[in-house]
Amino acid sequence: MFCMGDGRTVLHETDVGELWGHNVEKWSHTIFRRAHQNAKKLIDEGNDPLRIISERAHAKGMLFYPTLLVQQGRGKREDDSRCSEFRFDNQHLEIGARADVDPGYPGLACLDFAHEEVREERFALIDETLRKYDVDGFELQLNYFPYYFHPDQVEAGRAIMTRWVRRVYEAVKDSGADRELVIRIPASVEGCRQEGLDVRAWIEAGIVDVLVGQTFSMPELVNTNADYRGLVEAADGSSCRVHAAIHSHMDSDRLAEAPIEVVRACANNYWAQGVEGLYLAHWFSNWPYGASFYEKLRELPHPDVMAAKDKHYYVPTCTARYPVPPTEPGLQMQLPADLPVGEAVEIDLAASDDLRRWESVGRLHEVVLRLRIMGITELDRLQFRFNGRELPKASMRKINQLYRMSAPRYRTESGYWFIFRLDGENLPAQGANRIEVLLLERDPDVTPRVFLRDVELEIKYLMGKNFHRGFVDADLGSYEGVNE
Repeated sequence: MFCMGDGRTVLHETDVGELWGHNVEKWSHTIFRRAHQNAKKLIDEGNDPLRIISERAHAKGMLFYPTLLVQQGRGKREDDSRCSEFRFDNQHLEIGARADVDPGYPGLACLDFAHEEVREERFALIDETLRKYDVDGFELQLNYFPYYFHPDQVEAGRAIMTRWVRRVYEAVKDSGADRELVIRIPASVEGCRQEGLDVRAWIEAGIVDVLVGQTFSMPELVNTNADYRGLVEAADGSSCRVHAAIHSHMDSDRLAEAPIEVVRACANNYWAQGVEGLYLAHWFSNWPYGASFYEKLRELPHPDVMAAKDKHYYVPTCTARYPVPPTEPGLQMQLPADLPVGEAVEIDLAASDDLRRWESVGRLHEVVLRLRIMGITELDRLQFRFNGRELPKASMRKINQLYRMSAPRYRTESGYWFIFRLDGENLPAQGANRIEVLLLERDPDVTPRVFLRDVELEIKYLMGKNFHRGFVDADLGSYEGVNE
């Protein structure tokens, strides 16, 4: 998959679309200016960037699918250096052009696909790409800004969008019978329907080859808890394949990008749901690509290889960049979750590991559950349950982070970590698990909000029965050269 640019504008030679930055005289964004300069110079020299990528991919035996960001918002002309003249000149075609739209509606500045001019402008760019370039298919990224119709016209909009998708599908097949149409959508089937994307109708009509479910497209956050079962069920028995989008960005106070343990957790959970492929989305933050990046790629297709390897599951939460991460239609954040006195908070966490099996053969080393609660003091009383069982205090460690001078990436608010070693009857189940936290008593002399911010589950394995956990196992203490 190769993104063609901003979607409103592109970074290759086009007769029907607009080149990124062609209409900018004074640049508010120097990196976007550099992208324009690079593309324009290549095109002026007769080196079309999209053609170069196509030829390079095929020379290396790779399939090539251009990706169009179908929907985008629009900013002010002086600030939005990637916007097209079509968008600036046709603001009456936007969803928010009508006065009756809630000013807080997230799709306010998006194009309204009820207008034929909108559908024609989008289709022309797709059709040109299919006719002009040696591609193996085409991807519609419908989950960038997944809002396509006025909120009062969504029901009528579903049929309009289905006809448009059919037209794109037919153009793909007319340009090459073996070419495929891939469509990236919100992971929730019902969420898609709420915004005019009738996924079930597309599957039944046979007008999509691959559906890629995705969560957290805009914040680009990794999600080990993503649920693709609805899409898998909808496509069951059809020719449509379902792939799961797997992200890499964490943006926690300790990690920017997901380590291999988190990537394994995502991949194993997704494969366990019956998806037929994984789609690497927004992995560009890993550049320049080193050995650890390629190690992740090697393992991803093989759940059997990852089965007895370390994993780090976690529930998406607020981050420094995204205090309130935007979610797709039909999806909601579980965290952060307020903890009123006397009202238990329940958090669901999926983990696909068969821990009973690996424990029985001596491969399981340790299972650690980590919960971070903000705003509490040493006088607050809490109760923790895991899958209905109260977790014993004897297995708990507390880490005081009421105040920190520094942190690996950024400081969070004041709070405590509660860490449990899980074993015996408290081992996580294969599949769904539930964590319950109950604030029994609150320190009467403090006022900060009390909330559950983080839920993490880390599973550690041995390479073999009675094997060590490293060059020198941590349980053996220090060794020569450790600090050299």
